[in-house]
Amino acid sequence: MATTQPEFEHPNKAFGLAARDSSGLLSSFNFSRRETGEKDVAFRVLYCGICHSDLHMVKNEWGVSTYPLVPGHEIAGIVTEVGSKVEKFKVGDRVGVGCMVDSCRTCQNCEDNLENYCPTKTLTYGEKYSDGTITYGGYSDSMVADEHFVVRIPDGLPLEAAAPLLCAGITVYSPLKYFGLDKLGLRIGVVGLGGLGHMAVKFAKAFGVNVTVISTSPNKEKEAIEHLGADTFLISRDQDKMQAAIGTLDGIIDTVSAVHPLLPLIGLLKSNGKLVMVGAPEKPLELPVFPLIMGRKLIAGSAIGGMKETQEMIDFAAKHNVKPDIEVIPVDYVNTAMERLAKADVKYRFVIDIGNTLKTSS
Repeated sequence: MATTQPEFEHPNKAFGLAARDSSGLLSSFNFSRRETGEKDVAFRVLYCGICHSDLHMVKNEWGVSTYPLVPGHEIAGIVTEVGSKVEKFKVGDRVGVGCMVDSCRTCQNCEDNLENYCPTKTLTYGEKYSDGTITYGGYSDSMVADEHFVVRIPDGLPLEAAAPLLCAGITVYSPLKYFGLDKLGLRIGVVGLGGLGHMAVKFAKAFGVNVTVISTSPNKEKEAIEHLGADTFLISRDQDKMQAAIGTLDGIIDTVSAVHPLLPLIGLLKSNGKLVMVGAPEKPLELPVFPLIMGRKLIAGSAIGGMKETQEMIDFAAKHNVKPDIEVIPVDYVNTAMERLAKADVKYRFVIDIGNTLKTSS
């Protein structure tokens, strides 16, 4: 457990919500942000999405959490100050910060605009920053980050809708683009219809792709087709329907974070098809190799995206009106929202109204 007194680490006072232990209960927390350095952008946080990883982290389910922990890596707000050498932003700009706030900038990944795969990248919360202090996330009234890790949010995109794009959006946009699953007329499967899955459907449809949602929940069919615009719905437990769909998909984005069988999904792929994992099950999955060999099929993984691609994604979302389905909540509802998230009781992303409700909760 952290023994430092965070309110004395930096000069700028900040206020937010923090978990103090693995109960995951969030409560008021006074801390501090660093001074705005010459390449830094400081901004007032107005909205912050609740990602499933926030739930894992506040409860220390991955065994890496340090307390006190201020979660939040889907952060949107308005610039209040910029450093003397900042080139891309000015006071009053609409901006966001996603899953990372630093990287080495010198490794091959960083040079290739893949900061998300930098071995020494610094995540937005719960990690040690280069100055030795712990990073605190967006469940707070203010944020400061190097301009390289700040995204400009286009005027046509509401800030509350932009926030979840900074994690859920880029997590599915990046593999669709990289693995060539964004080509007009392709047939793509999306496994799981949660925060990530519903964004995968929306981006794929914006690319002009034919989308099949694969789910264990029959009651999601109407939602998937009538509301999200999916073309087909497959219940993964319906063996007859799964059998009929064998060899019909060019690629699959698998967003499920629970342990589940891969064999039926591999079967749905055409030869040369790609199954891309973006969900992160806690235990290893069984990998059947024979069906991969027999169709020259590929299983891959993907995590968020680099900063250049994240900006590209958010510009694309604004241009094509791709927005997450969100439930905006006040700060004092956060612990209830976490309980609901654990039960998958949200369509499809909670977003905390920090700007209007954080002050009143202090």
